[in-house]
Amino acid sequence: MASAKSSISSVPLGLPLARALDQNASLANLTRRLAQSNSRYAAVCMHLPEALRRQVRAGPIDDEGWSLLASNAAVAAKLRHLLPRLADTLHEQGWPELPIRVHIRTR
Repeated sequence: MASAKSSISSVPLGLPLARALDQNASLANLTRRLAQSNSRYAAVCMHLPEALRRQVRAGPIDDEGWSLLASNAAVAAKLRHLLPRLADTLHEQGWPELPIRVHIRTR
């Protein structure tokens, strides 16, 4: 019985995910960019018609721009028409200017 206890106690405990993400610079950067993308989407989604909102997701953000992911080509086309309004909304809310890209998401 003592051997079973010692083998259990010798297994290291796992690192909590949030702490692991914070300790790795690449993962911390990825987490930060994901949060930025989601926050930008939350800021603009109220300007999307409800039917369109269900078809659009926040996409990647990098130094070159921010992507919105459309479910199909028709949604992407409509979304492109709304880009000036979305960019203005982000600017009014104090977000740094970044071009908004539209991509069709693959499933």
